Amino acid sequence: MDRPTPTVAIVGRPNVGKSTLFNRLIRERRAIVHDQPGVTRDRIVALADLEEGRPVQWVDTGGLVPGDDASGINAQVLIAVEASDLVLFLVDGTTGLTAADERVLDQIRPLRRPTLLVVNKADTRVARENLGEFWQLGLGEPALVSAEHGAGIGELVDRIGVELPQPEAEAAPAGGAIAVAVVGRPNVGKSSLVNRILGESRLLVSPVPGTTRDPIDVLLQRPEGSFLFVDTAGIRRRAKVTGAPEELAVLLARRQIERAEVAVLVIEAPTGVTSGDLAIAGAIWEAGRAAVVVINKWDLLDDAGRERLDRSFPRLAELLGDPPRVNVSAATGRGVEDLFERVLTAQRAFRLQVSTGELNRLLEQLLYATQVGAGPPTLMLFANRDLPLSHPYRRYLENRFREHFAVGGVPIRLVVRRRSTREKRTA
Repeated sequence: MDRPTPTVAIVGRPNVGKSTLFNRLIRERRAIVHDQPGVTRDRIVALADLEEGRPVQWVDTGGLVPGDDASGINAQVLIAVEASDLVLFLVDGTTGLTAADERVLDQIRPLRRPTLLVVNKADTRVARENLGEFWQLGLGEPALVSAEHGAGIGELVDRIGVELPQPEAEAAPAGGAIAVAVVGRPNVGKSSLVNRILGESRLLVSPVPGTTRDPIDVLLQRPEGSFLFVDTAGIRRRAKVTGAPEELAVLLARRQIERAEVAVLVIEAPTGVTSGDLAIAGAIWEAGRAAVVVINKWDLLDDAGRERLDRSFPRLAELLGDPPRVNVSAATGRGVEDLFERVLTAQRAFRLQVSTGELNRLLEQLLYATQVGAGPPTLMLFANRDLPLSHPYRRYLENRFREHFAVGGVPIRLVVRRRSTREKRTA
């Protein structure tokens, strides 16, 4: 398994420049910037390299305001903080330390996430005069930046790089266990499913310390094989979160997906497939992981619900390459036993190895093809023309490979190399 892509959340009271800093760090204008406090309401998540080959998930949060949280902004900010590897606590150097800054810090400090103090607008004389006030927060030496003008951003990036987990591979699961992530929108039954899987087993269930801050992986030994459920504590805790924006749900899911070989996507049967489900499915596909779809609360379907599911499911099946599917009720246990065989099938497809001869018999119209990787299957194709990523023929080839080798629910990576003019002449 690989480490999950590290996540950095930018947090602070309203109107200290969080969105401006976010745009500066991702090197594009993604977040709306405005002088009016409270413009950033939903979380904005972007994937951008901290340095070449070192991707980071950056999260721009809404301003934390103590008191009633009718809109749910504060709760969502705290979720983002808890899911992060590093928090950038941003303050405005021109106003000095305020009571609102201290109240924000009081809210995030109990979450015990590594926190780097960043003083914005530090290129002004007033900010330099106010700098000493921020030391009393107990966060150590502040990073001094001007998000608007770009001053100090390079030094900030260097400090972020030191604070984040280093990009190195984790050891594979002990005993050849299949790493499984259970993901989905809030309140679709992820926690109930995990509890059903782990609670009813009469065989060995044990916590496995991981590289993250808690022992949150659980190893389950079954007659079918060994299964390592990743980030299980996080799944059960975060499943209770309501009203999380789509981007935040994807962020939480991606951290589990990247540590797994197989992602189990839980869909709520009575609701059908939603845009949030499709967003998480897209994260599974982009991460190159095998997928199994669990339709939970199947016992609650009436005729209208079944029709709604039948209408919405084909889009999900297309997005995930016709994945294995199992209909379950986590509440009663119906169908849960079938899940393990589906996961095994998906993992075998994920690790598929195909001989060059067999591959070229299938793809006769190409000059030459060979497999260069597995997990997911990755093919090198030598062709007479380019095939851009968006080209429909590329999708056709992926689907043909998937159908021929029965690897539904697994991404097929195609690396297309165009045959050179010299190769054509000498052929």
